[in-house]
Amino acid sequence: MLHFDSDYMEGAHPELMRRLMETNLEQTSGYGTDSYTLHAKELIAQACGIPDARVHLLVGGTQTNATVIDGLLARHEGVLAADTAHINVHESGAIEASGHKVLVLPQQEGKVNPGEVRKYIIDFYRDETYEHMVAPGMLYISHPTEYGTLYTLKELEALSSICREADIPLYMDGARLGYGLAAEQTDVTLADIARLCDVFYIGGTKVGALFGEAVVVTRPKLLSHFFPLIKQHGALLAKGRLLGVQFETLFTDGLYLHIARHAVDMAMKLKRAFIEKGYKMHIDSPTNQQFVCLPNREIERLMQYATFELWGARGETETVVRFVTSWATREEDVDLLISYL
Repeated sequence: MLHFDSDYMEGAHPELMRRLMETNLEQTSGYGTDSYTLHAKELIAQACGIPDARVHLLVGGTQTNATVIDGLLARHEGVLAADTAHINVHESGAIEASGHKVLVLPQQEGKVNPGEVRKYIIDFYRDETYEHMVAPGMLYISHPTEYGTLYTLKELEALSSICREADIPLYMDGARLGYGLAAEQTDVTLADIARLCDVFYIGGTKVGALFGEAVVVTRPKLLSHFFPLIKQHGALLAKGRLLGVQFETLFTDGLYLHIARHAVDMAMKLKRAFIEKGYKMHIDSPTNQQFVCLPNREIERLMQYATFELWGARGETETVVRFVTSWATREEDVDLLISYL
């Protein structure tokens, strides 16, 4: 059976496993104070082009989003996000559980429109009763989005400008950031993201690590007491070096982007095959998630050979299906799937 369900079905890249085994019996201090974690943070800050950025290593994406958002917002504030945003759809109310509200914006292929963000903020403060409502305290975006799409540099610059004008933080969920940076069509670099976002995270769980996300804070005063908040949210590892070793390895010799580029190459090969065989793409994604409209009878046939995710019916005869590649996807598996199309 072939598997194209998600990008976290395997363990970790062999180089990370090798380094974890090499350092396994070393005795190090806990909670991220070890030399591996400190070096990893230095490497990440350098890669971002902001040597004095604060970097924190957390265990997973939902914990990261819940912790960062809780830290950035005052008690009366909520977070602006697309209606398809992960924090609004697939995090079991983690944001609401910490006492905050997701303030939903319409999405276009998973992205929020700068004009919609500006309009929401202006309309909110024009309302004479705004003190009785949840205030827009920050903006959440994902890159790539939940649909595999990417913000352009122009769009990111516009969102950043609006947020700074409104004096609210711009936060980017980078669970699949490697795949976004590796996409051929992107004009956004890691340095651009660090320059335009106040806080963002570099995903490890879906890009080669066993687990872990690296939060980068470019305006440290926004999260001045972040460490205890990480612990309160259950996102702090006593054996912090397990994260440090992994991110140190990912950010050595360009490994992070190298393995992400492989996933994108495999996704583009699969995408071309779908198009050549006459199938309609639901969204034009340049990253490792591909969404295709398949006849229901074809879905039943393909399920004999591969696993994938169904993303909703299109009429009575078609369904949108998601196929996901990863850093570990074998080209022979992609070729075999194509042969079944």
